[in-house]
Amino acid sequence: MLRNRFRILLLCLLLSSTAHAGSFSVVGQSRWVTVASVFDGDTFRTNAGEKVRLLGINCPEVAHDRQAAQPFGNEAKRRLVSLIAGKTVRLLLDADKKDKYGRTLAHVYLSNGAWINENLLSEGLAYVYTFMPNHRGTEQLLKAERLARNNMAGIWKNEAFRILDSRELTPRFIGQFRLVRGTVKSVQPWRFNMEQLSISVPRKHRQWFTPAQLPQVGDKVIVRGTVRISMSRQLYLALHSPFDLE
Repeated sequence: MLRNRFRILLLCLLLSSTAHAGSFSVVGQSRWVTVASVFDGDTFRTNAGEKVRLLGINCPEVAHDRQAAQPFGNEAKRRLVSLIAGKTVRLLLDADKKDKYGRTLAHVYLSNGAWINENLLSEGLAYVYTFMPNHRGTEQLLKAERLARNNMAGIWKNEAFRILDSRELTPRFIGQFRLVRGTVKSVQPWRFNMEQLSISVPRKHRQWFTPAQLPQVGDKVIVRGTVRISMSRQLYLALHSPFDLE
């Protein structure tokens, strides 16, 4: 009987050690690592040589491969350095644990429970960038991003990241990842239009959506993704997850 009570107490301690306000932690999905170096605002290397990419967010780029730094790229890197450099942090993983570059995908926490991914969003040093099936905590991340957007914090006051109106889209935005706001003018199966922008859900991503999640004519929405142009010279944007549509 005493042994069973001890086991129950141990399980409770393990559960409580992974929880914090608004947490979605799962026992067995996390581990501790020590940060050796920081590459940019969302990538670092551990003492063991493991390269880690912060999950669910994207920070502006620092200068690399002869490309200049994006606005707030250096600020995001400096902030991540100040938060985690040399520290032991907790990695919380999701369904897909590696990206195509072999980097570990993780939500990162300090020993006091501070959630680094959310912190960078709250300060306007990142935007939400989610691909299914990794969607743990995305609703919380979106709330942090919206607060930063409303406060015009960091990147949101810069022309390179501000939310665009669908009526102002031109070919000069092709290749850029942007948030675009507009009113739905027409709807087709798995596709809708806002002014000259066509938004679609590619076949391979439809498993994550239900038709009810897609907007109707007259709805005001915000979409996020890379602006592209079709062979017919139509500007379009593909949705990869339901979180790409607000």
